[in-house]
Amino acid sequence: MLEARQERSRGMQVLLVVFLTVIAFSMLIGLLPGTIAPPEASPDTVAVVEGRTITAADVQKQLNTLAAGRDIDSRILPLYARQVLDQMVNERLLEAEAERLGISVTKQELIQRIRLISPSAKAGQIEQYTAEVNQRMQMSVPEFEEAVRKSLLAEKFAQLVTDGVSVTPEEVGEEFRRRNERIRIEFALIKPDELEARVTVSEADLAAHYEKKKTEYQAPERRSVRFALLDAGQLRARATATEEELRAYYAQNQAQYRKLDRALVSHILLKTVGKTDAEVEEVRKRAEEVLKQARGKARFEDLARKHSEDTSKDKGGDLGWLVPGQAVPEFDQAAFGLPKGGLSGLVKTQFGFHIVKVVDREKARTESFEEVRASLLPVVTSEKAERALADATNQITSFVRQNPKATLEDLARQFHMTLGEAGPAAAREPLGELGSAPELEEALVRLKPGELATPVQVPRGAVVLLLNKIEPAHQGAIAEVREQLTTDVRRAKATELAKTRAEELATRVQSGSPFAAAARAAGFEAKTSDPIARADSIPDVGSVQPIAAAFTLPPGQAGPATFLGSNWIVYRVVSHEPMKPEDIIRGQVEVREAVLSQKRNLAFEAFRDALKDQAEKAGRIQFNPENLARLTRGS
Repeated sequence: MLEARQERSRGMQVLLVVFLTVIAFSMLIGLLPGTIAPPEASPDTVAVVEGRTITAADVQKQLNTLAAGRDIDSRILPLYARQVLDQMVNERLLEAEAERLGISVTKQELIQRIRLISPSAKAGQIEQYTAEVNQRMQMSVPEFEEAVRKSLLAEKFAQLVTDGVSVTPEEVGEEFRRRNERIRIEFALIKPDELEARVTVSEADLAAHYEKKKTEYQAPERRSVRFALLDAGQLRARATATEEELRAYYAQNQAQYRKLDRALVSHILLKTVGKTDAEVEEVRKRAEEVLKQARGKARFEDLARKHSEDTSKDKGGDLGWLVPGQAVPEFDQAAFGLPKGGLSGLVKTQFGFHIVKVVDREKARTESFEEVRASLLPVVTSEKAERALADATNQITSFVRQNPKATLEDLARQFHMTLGEAGPAAAREPLGELGSAPELEEALVRLKPGELATPVQVPRGAVVLLLNKIEPAHQGAIAEVREQLTTDVRRAKATELAKTRAEELATRVQSGSPFAAAARAAGFEAKTSDPIARADSIPDVGSVQPIAAAFTLPPGQAGPATFLGSNWIVYRVVSHEPMKPEDIIRGQVEVREAVLSQKRNLAFEAFRDALKDQAEKAGRIQFNPENLARLTRGS
């Protein structure tokens, strides 16, 4: 049985070799005119492949599946459409060729693969299987199973085509070295941003740049308004609080006035972290001597400044007020086991030996109303002002909606509002004294002539807007766009200056000047990288890929000035780091598989390209140019 299978496999490979040979010579029979009689195409046919039609609807269906759950830019959908069409053409060609060669996917093979993809594809679980395919794959069951069959068929072809593909030790070694060779470089970054201060911008520069790119400088639409403002500051100034209101607030929020048991603590620390047992014993003896002095006439603060190894030593050991659980357990127990003015013995913690002094103590209690009354007044009056503002805003909203012909003056009289004018301002610009707020920007854009807006919250209070004037968007004159124009010209000149400076530095280094000295003389900082591979990044530089040419340079040689997208880099190769033999042995197994996979993919792509090329020459692929153009235009 095994021999029969091997014979069949060899027979299939022979058939494939014959097939590829025939393709190479363009299959004379296939090139004879009139041998293909394409079927009558439907109005939206995009292509006919091996006698089967592919319609725009077919492509769109596949495209919808591809785009499901993804946010794909509509501008690139035509590109996706062409890729989907190419995939469908390749699938039809492979199926036709499979029929010629007798290659097929068995029912058992299909079932096994489906069960790998969908665990619910078991007998008696039809509903679960259907639901999983519909939700997870965004397909019907027949569509999903057909897609799996096509994938298996492609795999069989790929295996057949690439069975004879192999890699040599030289190819593996070359790819391993390419991936893993490491170099160190000296480099200097030349940043246009840092050169902008050295750039001068003249009126002639502005005029020249403006004439060259004037269409890019559009003055946006600007709007000015009249407004009526309900001033929150005035409401707060008028707000008062009665004794009953203050006591009611205190009763409702009494929990926030509860004070925990706390101690005002100072300490002296002699550290033992990282020390041997013998050294710890020496530290203990020194700590006992300091403790003896603390119990005598020496001032604790002076001892802390002299002996403590904690950052609190500069404050005489003062740690401030502590509450239970704030310090490590041993320290906590000592601090809260002492009375006011108490001094501990040696307290051993993970940090070392402490001497703890409790400067003051406060027992847990709730502050009385009288103690906190002064702090309650601004809180209660502020809350009353906020409620008054909200209530007045609601009243103004109702008034505006019920009185469409009301004026700002009517509002000002009715609700004691302040009248004013602001603008002109464009979107995302502050609106004069009203400032900036998302709601304000949105209201400004929505304003219609003669129509009062409903109130908008701004930092100063609530404001009602009335459109005063619209300045339409237009081609900006130099005076209108001077700020942006100056920024752009300065940036462009700084970028050009950076390029010039980078090229000058590269020339000096390439001519033999020491890199660090040349960079310093040019006003730039020279740095040396850690060993880097092609796939690495360098801090402040980014990906190594733009300077991949460095890997081909010998030590001591400098590369050209290279643009990184915003900055320029000048570099010199310091060294090529030798690879360890054990790393080469370990890494080549993984690299071999990657190289083999790449060669197999290229072989299969070449097979598909040859298959498609032959089919096109033989007329077995026909495209409808008009429908194809419509599809790839996205219309």
